Amino acid sequence: MNPDQRTVPGMSEISPNGSAPHCEHLDGLEPIIPQSTGCRECQAGTASWAALLVCLTCGWVACSNDSPGRHAMAHYEETDHPLAAILKPGPSQRWCYVHRRFV
Repeated sequence: MNPDQRTVPGMSEISPNGSAPHCEHLDGLEPIIPQSTGCRECQAGTASWAALLVCLTCGWVACSNDSPGRHAMAHYEETDHPLAAILKPGPSQRWCYVHRRFV
């Protein structure tokens, strides 16, 4: 099949991220080790969390935006570390704070 037969007129090509534009924050990601098993800010008080995220730049673990403290968002705002992953066994979803979408 020649390359011209693989495209549909009027449709753009699909990137490796699916139909979303490529997220350059994924380029050069190094493996990280989570620094804890819970949100330290929540553990210091009496709050609990709905889900945990791990920063893919430094390994900081914090609660998600679905949690009262929203400490993962606070970490992003303080550090500008763009990517976080849901901390759970199995394949993980990665969130890009800059693009405000899963990548």
